[in-house]
Amino acid sequence: MSAVSIHTVLDQLLNQQHLPLEDVINRHFSPHYRQRTNGVWDDHAAFSQHIRKLREVVESARIEVLDELHDGNRYADRHCVYVTKRDGSTVVQEVYLFGELDSDGRFLRIEETTLMLEGAEADRNIGSVK
Repeated sequence: MSAVSIHTVLDQLLNQQHLPLEDVINRHFSPHYRQRTNGVWDDHAAFSQHIRKLREVVESARIEVLDELHDGNRYADRHCVYVTKRDGSTVVQEVYLFGELDSDGRFLRIEETTLMLEGAEADRNIGSVK
């Protein structure tokens, strides 16, 4: 199992939009993937819909990993995402993430809590927009 990093995953999802979205999702997320963001669960299909919407909204994102831990098939991190939207506005989110990886090193489950540090109130839930 190769060591996953949320930096690589988010960079490919948000900044490398020339990469086909389904290829990036299949590379980093199990077909059985589930994600809970701020208490709300999404399945693989809803997560894919979320990322498609983010690609429409986000011009670029800078990811700063503050803490990162790998322990077998467990992954945890704390990171900040500095988003520049296509309309020129910006959003800064701090994310606390706990995840489980499958035998291929892809995310099987992520549970995360987001904290908006900067941005418009309308962007508070950018981490789960669809």
